[in-house]
Amino acid sequence: MDKNLREELNKQINEEMASAYLYQAMAAWMESKNYEGFANWMKVQAKEETAHADKFYAFLMDRGEKVEFLALAKPEGNYASVLEIFEKTLKHEKYITGRINKLYTLAEKTGDNPTKVMLQWFITEQVEEEKNAAVLVEKLKIIKEATGGFFYLDKAAGKRGA
Repeated sequence: MDKNLREELNKQINEEMASAYLYQAMAAWMESKNYEGFANWMKVQAKEETAHADKFYAFLMDRGEKVEFLALAKPEGNYASVLEIFEKTLKHEKYITGRINKLYTLAEKTGDNPTKVMLQWFITEQVEEEKNAAVLVEKLKIIKEATGGFFYLDKAAGKRGA
């Protein structure tokens, strides 16, 4: 495997774990405000991100490559609203999509077909990740926190399973 590609895949493990850490921090803020449904949604999202890191880990190991863990930065912990959290979630998912696309381009440039095939799953996954966050952003904008719709949406978010 190309050295730069291996390094970038290792960085992606870190990005996925940092995403899990961020979403767990968002869940903690939501839970502290008694928005248990939205907190559940974020906890499920955090678990998904950890599973994504595991996929990159397993792929590198299967290829006989070295896995290197990087430090995680402290995530933000204070927010103005649930809407702000989901707007930041959408922005973050777009950032991760950009990282995945960069990895795919690098794999293509180096002729690494196994990595390209593995990344196809993530390309499809990121479409879903962005859509899920965008839908909640738009619904939160429509209903506003002051209405009963906000609590209905919180309850619906609580039904999201792992």
